[in-house]
Amino acid sequence: MKQEDIVNRLSAVPIFKELSAEELEPIVKIAQTRFYKHKMYVFMQDDPLDRVFFIHSGKIKICKSDQSGKEQLLSVLEPGEMFPHAGFFRRGNFPAHAEIMEDATLIIIPIDKFEEILISYPDLCIKLFKVLGEKIVDLQGKLEAQVLHNTFEQIILLLIRLCKSNGELVGGRYRLTTQFTNRELANMIGTSRETVSRTINHVKKKDYIGLDEDGYYLIDQEALQRELFY
Repeated sequence: MKQEDIVNRLSAVPIFKELSAEELEPIVKIAQTRFYKHKMYVFMQDDPLDRVFFIHSGKIKICKSDQSGKEQLLSVLEPGEMFPHAGFFRRGNFPAHAEIMEDATLIIIPIDKFEEILISYPDLCIKLFKVLGEKIVDLQGKLEAQVLHNTFEQIILLLIRLCKSNGELVGGRYRLTTQFTNRELANMIGTSRETVSRTINHVKKKDYIGLDEDGYYLIDQEALQRELFY
Protein backbone atom coordinates (compact mmCIF):
# COMPACT_ATOMS: atom_id res chain seq x y z
CA MET A 1 0.00 0.00 0.00
CA LYS A 2 1.26 3.48 -0.86
CA GLN A 3 2.03 5.88 1.97
CA GLU A 4 -0.59 8.23 0.54
CA ASP A 5 -3.24 5.51 0.98
CA ILE A 6 -2.22 5.03 4.63
CA VAL A 7 -2.45 8.78 5.24
CA ASN A 8 -5.90 8.98 3.61
CA ARG A 9 -7.25 6.06 5.61
CA LEU A 10 -5.85 7.09 9.00
CA SER A 11 -6.91 10.70 8.53
CA ALA A 12 -10.51 9.47 8.21
CA VAL A 13 -10.42 7.43 11.45
CA PRO A 14 -12.28 9.30 14.25
CA ILE A 15 -9.29 9.59 16.60
CA PHE A 16 -7.06 10.95 13.84
CA LYS A 17 -9.38 12.95 11.61
CA GLU A 18 -8.61 16.35 13.19
CA LEU A 19 -4.84 15.91 13.08
CA SER A 20 -2.78 17.98 10.69
CA ALA A 21 -0.55 16.28 8.14
CA GLU A 22 2.43 17.15 10.34
CA GLU A 23 0.82 15.56 13.43
CA LEU A 24 -0.14 12.46 11.47
CA GLU A 25 3.34 11.95 10.02
CA PRO A 26 4.93 10.13 13.02
CA ILE A 27 1.95 7.77 13.16
CA VAL A 28 2.26 6.94 9.48
CA LYS A 29 5.97 6.23 9.97
CA ILE A 30 5.32 3.45 12.49
CA ALA A 31 2.36 1.99 10.58
CA GLN A 32 2.66 -1.32 8.75
CA THR A 33 0.24 -2.86 6.27
CA ARG A 34 -0.76 -6.43 5.58
CA PHE A 35 -3.20 -8.19 3.28
CA TYR A 36 -5.38 -10.96 4.73
CA LYS A 37 -7.47 -13.43 2.74
CA HIS A 38 -10.99 -14.56 3.59
CA LYS A 39 -11.15 -16.92 6.61
CA MET A 40 -7.68 -15.99 7.88
CA TYR A 41 -7.28 -15.01 11.53
CA VAL A 42 -5.73 -11.65 12.40
CA PHE A 43 -5.14 -12.83 15.95
CA MET A 44 -6.48 -15.46 18.29
CA GLN A 45 -8.06 -15.00 21.67
CA ASP A 46 -5.36 -14.86 24.37
CA ASP A 47 -2.54 -14.02 21.93
CA PRO A 48 -0.23 -11.30 23.34
CA LEU A 49 -1.87 -7.90 22.87
CA ASP A 50 0.86 -5.82 21.28
CA ARG A 51 -0.77 -4.23 18.22
CA VAL A 52 -3.87 -2.34 17.15
CA PHE A 53 -5.42 -2.56 13.70
CA PHE A 54 -7.20 -0.15 11.35
CA ILE A 55 -9.29 -1.53 8.50
CA HIS A 56 -8.37 -0.08 5.11
CA SER A 57 -10.59 -2.48 3.16
CA GLY A 58 -12.58 -5.64 3.83
CA LYS A 59 -14.59 -6.80 6.85
CA ILE A 60 -13.59 -8.40 10.15
CA LYS A 61 -15.69 -10.31 12.64
CA ILE A 62 -14.76 -10.25 16.31
CA CYS A 63 -15.71 -13.37 18.26
CA LYS A 64 -15.14 -14.60 21.79
CA SER A 65 -15.03 -18.21 22.98
CA ASP A 66 -15.93 -19.41 26.47
CA GLN A 67 -14.32 -22.31 28.35
CA SER A 68 -16.63 -24.84 26.71
CA GLY A 69 -15.62 -23.62 23.24
CA LYS A 70 -18.95 -21.92 22.52
CA GLU A 71 -18.40 -18.88 20.32
CA GLN A 72 -20.16 -15.51 20.54
CA LEU A 73 -20.14 -13.04 17.68
CA LEU A 74 -19.39 -9.64 19.21
CA SER A 75 -19.29 -7.37 16.18
CA VAL A 76 -18.58 -7.01 12.48
CA LEU A 77 -16.13 -4.22 11.65
CA GLU A 78 -15.84 -2.35 8.35
CA PRO A 79 -13.34 0.01 6.65
CA GLY A 80 -12.27 2.95 8.82
CA GLU A 81 -12.74 1.15 12.14
CA MET A 82 -10.02 0.26 14.64
CA PHE A 83 -9.74 -2.80 16.87
CA PRO A 84 -9.32 -3.79 19.63
CA HIS A 85 -10.52 -0.51 21.12
CA ALA A 86 -8.99 -1.11 24.53
CA GLY A 87 -5.67 -2.09 23.02
CA PHE A 88 -3.83 1.11 23.87
CA PHE A 89 -4.64 1.03 27.57
CA ARG A 90 -4.35 -2.54 28.74
CA ARG A 91 -1.62 -5.11 29.05
CA GLY A 92 -2.08 -8.81 28.59
CA ASN A 93 -3.81 -10.72 25.81
CA PHE A 94 -6.39 -10.16 23.09
CA PRO A 95 -9.82 -10.65 24.72
CA ALA A 96 -11.32 -12.19 21.55
CA HIS A 97 -10.26 -13.40 18.11
CA ALA A 98 -10.56 -11.62 14.80
CA GLU A 99 -11.45 -13.46 11.59
CA ILE A 100 -11.48 -12.07 8.04
CA MET A 101 -14.99 -12.07 6.51
CA GLU A 102 -13.92 -10.46 3.22
CA ASP A 103 -10.37 -10.11 1.85
CA ALA A 104 -8.90 -7.25 3.84
CA THR A 105 -5.99 -4.86 3.98
CA LEU A 106 -5.15 -3.76 7.50
CA ILE A 107 -2.95 -0.99 8.87
CA ILE A 108 -1.08 -2.20 11.94
CA ILE A 109 0.43 -0.02 14.66
CA PRO A 110 2.60 -1.44 17.46
CA ILE A 111 1.22 -0.36 20.83
CA ASP A 112 4.56 0.48 22.45
CA LYS A 113 5.52 2.88 19.66
CA PHE A 114 2.09 4.46 19.60
CA GLU A 115 2.20 5.11 23.33
CA GLU A 116 5.34 7.17 22.78
CA ILE A 117 3.40 9.30 20.30
CA LEU A 118 0.48 9.71 22.72
CA ILE A 119 2.89 11.20 25.26
CA SER A 120 3.96 13.77 22.65
CA TYR A 121 0.39 14.61 21.55
CA PRO A 122 -1.97 14.89 24.60
CA ASP A 123 -4.82 16.05 22.34
CA LEU A 124 -4.72 12.67 20.65
CA CYS A 125 -5.37 11.00 24.02
CA ILE A 126 -8.52 13.09 24.47
CA LYS A 127 -9.83 12.01 21.05
CA LEU A 128 -9.07 8.40 21.83
CA PHE A 129 -10.95 8.67 25.12
CA LYS A 130 -13.97 10.03 23.24
CA VAL A 131 -14.00 7.04 20.89
CA LEU A 132 -13.67 4.64 23.82
CA GLY A 133 -16.48 6.51 25.58
CA GLU A 134 -18.78 5.83 22.62
CA LYS A 135 -17.90 2.14 22.81
CA ILE A 136 -18.66 2.10 26.53
CA VAL A 137 -22.09 3.63 25.87
CA ASP A 138 -22.71 0.93 23.24
CA LEU A 139 -21.71 -1.81 25.70
CA GLN A 140 -24.00 -0.28 28.34
CA GLY A 141 -26.83 -0.40 25.83
CA LYS A 142 -26.20 -4.10 25.17
CA LEU A 143 -26.11 -4.87 28.88
CA GLU A 144 -29.30 -2.90 29.50
CA ALA A 145 -31.01 -4.80 26.69
CA GLN A 146 -30.14 -8.13 28.33
CA VAL A 147 -31.20 -7.06 31.82
CA LEU A 148 -34.35 -5.05 31.13
CA HIS A 149 -35.84 -6.58 27.99
CA ASN A 150 -37.28 -9.93 26.97
CA THR A 151 -35.81 -11.93 24.08
CA PHE A 152 -38.14 -10.43 21.45
CA GLU A 153 -37.18 -6.91 22.53
CA GLN A 154 -33.47 -7.82 22.59
CA ILE A 155 -33.66 -8.93 18.95
CA ILE A 156 -35.42 -5.70 17.96
CA LEU A 157 -32.79 -3.65 19.83
CA LEU A 158 -30.02 -5.62 18.11
CA LEU A 159 -31.46 -4.81 14.68
CA ILE A 160 -31.67 -1.13 15.64
CA ARG A 161 -28.03 -1.15 16.78
CA LEU A 162 -26.95 -2.82 13.54
CA CYS A 163 -28.56 0.02 11.58
CA LYS A 164 -26.02 2.31 13.22
CA SER A 165 -22.96 0.06 13.25
CA ASN A 166 -23.40 -1.83 9.96
CA GLY A 167 -25.98 0.12 8.02
CA GLU A 168 -26.36 2.87 5.46
CA LEU A 169 -29.45 5.00 4.91
CA VAL A 170 -31.05 4.21 1.54
CA GLY A 171 -34.39 5.72 0.59
CA GLY A 172 -35.65 6.09 4.15
CA ARG A 173 -34.55 2.65 5.31
CA TYR A 174 -31.27 1.33 6.61
CA ARG A 175 -29.54 -1.22 4.40
CA LEU A 176 -27.28 -3.52 6.40
CA THR A 177 -23.95 -3.75 4.60
CA THR A 178 -23.25 -7.21 6.03
CA GLN A 179 -25.39 -10.29 5.43
CA PHE A 180 -26.09 -11.74 8.87
CA THR A 181 -27.58 -15.22 9.19
CA ASN A 182 -30.23 -15.85 11.82
CA ARG A 183 -27.70 -18.01 13.68
CA GLU A 184 -25.20 -15.14 13.75
CA LEU A 185 -27.85 -12.73 15.03
CA ALA A 186 -28.87 -15.24 17.68
CA ASN A 187 -25.24 -15.73 18.65
CA MET A 188 -24.81 -12.00 19.25
CA ILE A 189 -27.40 -11.93 22.05
CA GLY A 190 -27.28 -15.52 23.29
CA THR A 191 -30.60 -16.83 22.01
CA SER A 192 -31.67 -19.51 19.53
CA ARG A 193 -31.77 -19.32 15.74
CA GLU A 194 -35.44 -20.33 15.82
CA THR A 195 -36.34 -17.43 18.11
CA VAL A 196 -34.60 -14.95 15.82
CA SER A 197 -36.32 -16.49 12.80
CA ARG A 198 -39.77 -16.08 14.40
CA THR A 199 -39.04 -12.47 15.32
CA ILE A 200 -37.69 -11.62 11.86
CA ASN A 201 -40.76 -13.18 10.22
CA HIS A 202 -43.02 -11.21 12.58
CA VAL A 203 -41.54 -7.83 11.64
CA LYS A 204 -41.32 -8.83 7.97
CA LYS A 205 -45.10 -9.36 7.93
CA LYS A 206 -45.48 -5.83 9.25
CA ASP A 207 -43.13 -4.61 6.49
CA TYR A 208 -40.64 -3.24 9.01
CA ILE A 209 -37.89 -5.34 7.43
CA GLY A 210 -37.34 -6.44 3.86
CA LEU A 211 -34.58 -7.65 1.58
CA ASP A 212 -33.04 -5.87 -1.38
CA GLU A 213 -32.26 -7.64 -4.65
CA ASP A 214 -28.87 -8.73 -3.30
CA GLY A 215 -30.27 -10.25 -0.13
CA TYR A 216 -29.31 -7.47 2.30
CA TYR A 217 -31.73 -6.43 5.03
CA LEU A 218 -33.61 -3.16 4.57
CA ILE A 219 -34.79 -1.96 7.97
CA ASP A 220 -37.33 0.68 8.96
CA GLN A 221 -35.55 1.77 12.14
CA GLU A 222 -38.31 4.09 13.33
CA ALA A 223 -40.94 1.36 12.94
CA LEU A 224 -38.81 -1.05 14.99
CA GLN A 225 -38.43 1.56 17.72
CA ARG A 226 -42.22 1.95 17.84
CA GLU A 227 -42.54 -1.84 18.03
CA LEU A 228 -40.78 -1.79 21.41
CA PHE A 229 -43.63 0.19 22.96
CA TYR A 230 -46.54 -1.97 21.79
